[in-house]
Amino acid sequence: MPKVTFVKEKKEIEVPVGANLRQEAIKAGIELYPGLSKYLNCRGNGLCGTCAVVIKSGLENVSPKGFREKLKLFTMPFATIGHEDDLRLACLTQVLGDCSVETQPAFNWAGENFWQKPYPNK
Repeated sequence: MPKVTFVKEKKEIEVPVGANLRQEAIKAGIELYPGLSKYLNCRGNGLCGTCAVVIKSGLENVSPKGFREKLKLFTMPFATIGHEDDLRLACLTQVLGDCSVETQPAFNWAGENFWQKPYPNK
């Protein structure tokens, strides 16, 4: 059985292959939703984006992003800066092998990618 390590919570759980990351995190008592999002979310339908997590390691051991997930992440530009590849929606992610997950990732307001000019100076 694959092991999912939640970095901030310092907790490791075993899940069945193909398990939904959101459902397994909730079963284990991991808080995925920040603030009021705990009560106001789409309940795992991939519509709100509040269950966003960063896959710290084992990105190859989770399901690939589907169209709906790519579309939702595209509408969340400030959340994805610096995490274009490893930011995932827990509700749309299946665990296929061992991985490490960071819940409730912070926005990258001061990161080098955020304030970068879109075009180089000429």
